[in-house]
Amino acid sequence: MTKPDDQRWMALALSLGGRGLGQTWPNPAVGCVIVKSGRVLARGWTQTGGRPHAEQHALSQLAEGAAHGATAYVTLEPCSHTGQTPPCASALIKAGVARVVVATGDPDPRVSGRGLAMLQDAGIKVCAGVLEAEARRDQQGFLLRITDNRPVLTLKLASSFDGRIATATGESQWITGPEARQQVQALRANHDAVMVGGSTAREDLPSLTLRGMGGRRQPVRIVVSASLNVPQHGPLAEDNSGAPVWLLHGEDAPQKARDFWTARGAQLIAVPKGGAGLDMSAALQALGQAGLTRVLCEGGGSLAASLLAADMVDNVVGFTAGIMLGATGLPSLGALNYPALDAAPRFELASSRQVGADVMHHWQRFVS
Repeated sequence: MTKPDDQRWMALALSLGGRGLGQTWPNPAVGCVIVKSGRVLARGWTQTGGRPHAEQHALSQLAEGAAHGATAYVTLEPCSHTGQTPPCASALIKAGVARVVVATGDPDPRVSGRGLAMLQDAGIKVCAGVLEAEARRDQQGFLLRITDNRPVLTLKLASSFDGRIATATGESQWITGPEARQQVQALRANHDAVMVGGSTAREDLPSLTLRGMGGRRQPVRIVVSASLNVPQHGPLAEDNSGAPVWLLHGEDAPQKARDFWTARGAQLIAVPKGGAGLDMSAALQALGQAGLTRVLCEGGGSLAASLLAADMVDNVVGFTAGIMLGATGLPSLGALNYPALDAAPRFELASSRQVGADVMHHWQRFVS
């Protein structure tokens, strides 16, 4: 049974869990608030690298017995299995909490329903489903990795008002302003990985690193190139940021290129061919198998189109500038060739706001 302040405290737990987005994979980013007599005793969230878990982080701030009779608000069902650390459900039981409020269940077979059952068997009152929709939105990547074996995919598009990403001569820096570019860094910060296609890697020589965001964990840098035609100079090959480099390539990629990147510590992932390039459904499955929960695709147009065609795009974040480049400009998407409007992917607007001189808009997969 819910109580009047349950949503208030769960909203706080969700905001704490959000601090871990992009930092905790393959574990979920969970938040926890421990409350007693209307006062917050402790706050916790899953720490960088996935441990300690949110409940353990919060409980570690309290003296023995301090949580006795308290209520714990947790954004995901507490784990019930022993991994590198003891189960969080056991930790809550040992702490003597009287009630646990959970936003949403954990579909992991090792946990699903068992965490709640452990708490109830210990005489703890359990209330589930408080702010569940909000929690499932935040946990979308983790939930998809468990149920569909793939991460959530966000496609970022920064373009002119008429959907172009460069002039006819290839000039693209900068269509959007500095405030929009800073928001892109914030997007990178809450994703596990940043992904681009081989053509973008060759033409832009991007670093794909996180800048201006403090000491947050660097995202994995992913390049998709069937022939492994990735520049062997520039930031991806030469920088010392410590950000991992993963290369998705075809099964027939040249051995010489494989040897070069292996020698530089890159992780190579072979993916079956599909259509004109790689099978992007298989590619996302491989990334999920490797533990990623949230991937941000930053281009180019061919990769974006192939992800849309494979129905792998869950969110689209657009940055639109008030500039027109015309039909000769480079389009933000490659060819999709849908025969009718009903065949095209459709997204629904989640939010929009002005960012500097540009507009940032977030669209979510449309569910009829």
